Amino acid sequence: MSAAETTSTAVLSADNPLLEPSELPLQLPPFAAITLEHCREALLAGMAEQRSEVAAIVGSAEPPTFGNTVVALERSGRLYRRAGAVFHNLASSVSSDRLREIERELAPLESAHSDALRLDPALFARIDAVHTGRHEAGLDAEAVRLVERYHLDFVLSGARLDDAGRARLSELNQELSALSTTFGQNLQLATEAAAVVVHDAAELDGLGAEEVEAAARAAADRGVDGFVLPLLLPTGQPVLAKLRDRTVRRRVFEASVTRASAGEHDNGPVAARIARLRADRARLLGFPTHADLVLADQTAGSTAAVDAMLGSMVGPSRANAEAEAAALAEVAARDGVTDLAPWDWAFYSERVRAERYAVDTAALRPWFELDRVLVDGVFRAAELLYGYRFSPRPDLAGYHPDVRVWEVTDAGGEIVGLYLGDFYAREGKRGGAWMSSFVTQSRLLGTRPVVVNNLNVTRAADGRPTLLTLDEVNTLFHEFGHTLHGLSSSVTYPRFAGTAVPRDFVEFPSQVNEMWALWPEVLSGYARHVETGEVLPADVVEAIEAARLWGEGFATLEYLAATLLDQAWHRITPETEIGDPAEFERAALEAAGVAYDLVPPRYRTTYFQHVFAGGYAAGYYSYIWSEVLDADTVEWFRENGGLRRENGEVFRERLLSVGGSVDPLEAFRAVRGRDADPTPLLRRRGLLRVR
Repeated sequence: MSAAETTSTAVLSADNPLLEPSELPLQLPPFAAITLEHCREALLAGMAEQRSEVAAIVGSAEPPTFGNTVVALERSGRLYRRAGAVFHNLASSVSSDRLREIERELAPLESAHSDALRLDPALFARIDAVHTGRHEAGLDAEAVRLVERYHLDFVLSGARLDDAGRARLSELNQELSALSTTFGQNLQLATEAAAVVVHDAAELDGLGAEEVEAAARAAADRGVDGFVLPLLLPTGQPVLAKLRDRTVRRRVFEASVTRASAGEHDNGPVAARIARLRADRARLLGFPTHADLVLADQTAGSTAAVDAMLGSMVGPSRANAEAEAAALAEVAARDGVTDLAPWDWAFYSERVRAERYAVDTAALRPWFELDRVLVDGVFRAAELLYGYRFSPRPDLAGYHPDVRVWEVTDAGGEIVGLYLGDFYAREGKRGGAWMSSFVTQSRLLGTRPVVVNNLNVTRAADGRPTLLTLDEVNTLFHEFGHTLHGLSSSVTYPRFAGTAVPRDFVEFPSQVNEMWALWPEVLSGYARHVETGEVLPADVVEAIEAARLWGEGFATLEYLAATLLDQAWHRITPETEIGDPAEFERAALEAAGVAYDLVPPRYRTTYFQHVFAGGYAAGYYSYIWSEVLDADTVEWFRENGGLRRENGEVFRERLLSVGGSVDPLEAFRAVRGRDADPTPLLRRRGLLRVR
């Protein structure tokens, strides 16, 4: 049975909770009533319903207009979007065998559904006609941009291909969808299987008592004796900075870098096949490579612009990393370590930080209790800047017992949206940290935002407070920056809501929000010792600030290595000989000048979820591209007095609220008054000091 036949025969039962918009506040999904079978049924029925809605648009006897074509498309597919928001969030947060089975079944069907819309020549003809007459139709600026975005979306999706081309594109898209699902599921299962088991507590020397307790609970949860050290998504694992046993450090590092690289969950061939198919698709669509296709719709504009930025940073960051390695080697030699290895880097880096700057990041954790950081830090900064207030709603349930819900109101007491927090690591939850939406804001649909943040913080023992590292504090502020982008949305059309901006712009607001983590007025409110209530001493804060540049060589080089690896995979052509994926990776890093054994890429191919099972293919550069805007905007905030409501209102009204409804760089210029200056970023990363 074809994809169209599968969805067209779908029937939605009358008692399915997803049948109609939720009656809970702001359409928060009624999670307790929703089963996986409800999701599957609603997704299939939702695809069928949207195809019927589009058929009605195409079949209209009326000439195409903005209202009967573009706005009608914006209104279509509400059941499908509602069910998809629930299911795909669950797939990331509470996966299971049955959920993964449904995910594998639906991935090619959803791809085929998207193609059925984007590759419909009659539908594109109507959009093309509206696009041609958009400036004479009396449309406002947001409506004109909506027409232009739809037109570009369809063109880049293959709307101008002939019948044979459209058929081939659909085949490629369906296989890619299935492979991306496979990659993500392989990685989740391989990561869980690669967790390091330790039988002797002495081998965990260096970890805090609560971390040892967490490792014991992880072992008990898995039914094994001893202790388990689960892996997080990046190459570097936090425990590597603390474990004194070098053998255990090596085990953890090797488990991390070899994830999903052999056996039944080997992602090497999957990644290579994905890259090959993306190259084929780019060629079919008239682009030299997949990277060229992606850059056609990003603020960077071209692969040449990306190359220029990345290339300018490789030499200085490599020099900084080598200087850092020399400092580490001196300290390691005191312990008799004469062969510094990558699993030693984080451990001795912390030693150098403590000796040079009197900063022991592990010792800072008692000052960073999760709820205090969230309420008195993250929420407080949002109130001071934007007037937002967050009130707990214990009467509203999330999709897992860990999830908490807050109601968000503005300075006038009006409801803005709902915020869900899911902060703890667990099996069935993918690694990393992210923000996503269950409902997006739209004046057209009369909806307000319901957003969620996910982190992977280790849960403390029952009755004990959850303590964060400084990196985790920054991550929470970062992800909440995405949340603010979603909550502040004030657009008419759902296509533009919140974070619906180019990939190389979306990280900009979230990176800006990190600046408030150490802002004195914010820090003094949340950085209080969990037992004594003592405020984090001023000299410690000064030391943290002084130590900021330490480790930037490593951090920049590991990031650039991952970014350039992403570019290498997505610059191949259909004629490129890939061979062994591991060898391809090695050669790509060598060619880019970032192959350095002591500093492996932040993500290697087999666990590079961002690009092979996420939305960052050929776009991982966007973090540092956005950081140019971020660093310059931080300068603007400082120049204008920092944490002031006036500044927050400018940033919210001119940038956060407009989402994708205006050109992103125009929104930046509306705040900054000019184009971005890269100098603040170079200074922040220590790249101005190296010649």
